[in-house]
Amino acid sequence: MGARSKARKRAVDLLFEAAVRGSDPVTIMADRVGSPDVPPINDYTVALVEGISSHRTRIDELLTEHAEGWSLARMPAVDLAVLRLGLYELLWAQDVPDAVAIDEAVQLAKSLSTDDSPRFINGVLGRIAGIADRLRATL
Repeated sequence: MGARSKARKRAVDLLFEAAVRGSDPVTIMADRVGSPDVPPINDYTVALVEGISSHRTRIDELLTEHAEGWSLARMPAVDLAVLRLGLYELLWAQDVPDAVAIDEAVQLAKSLSTDDSPRFINGVLGRIAGIADRLRATL
């Protein structure tokens, strides 16, 4: 697993933990930075968690609009964390190709969630990727 893939997984772990605890992922991450009890946090993990947090309102609006038949509250917390990460990379991470953002999210879903989650995540992110250029122009 490459460094960025590991960073993505760590970001999903932090997002998931924050959702379960009802806390802010940036705060949880900040508490861990420099702690001798946890491995160091990769710079890309920091960028992802901070970026997702700063754009969360828009990310959640887009997920609500494009996750046909699913409300955010109904989604498993891990799937929501993976979708937020994938959508952030899709729209805001300029150095990540769209196909890579989607594939990385699908791979995370395969390793962390249910058998149906990769197909669901691929479908939601694929629908958004189809209009990504238009969305990026409004960001």
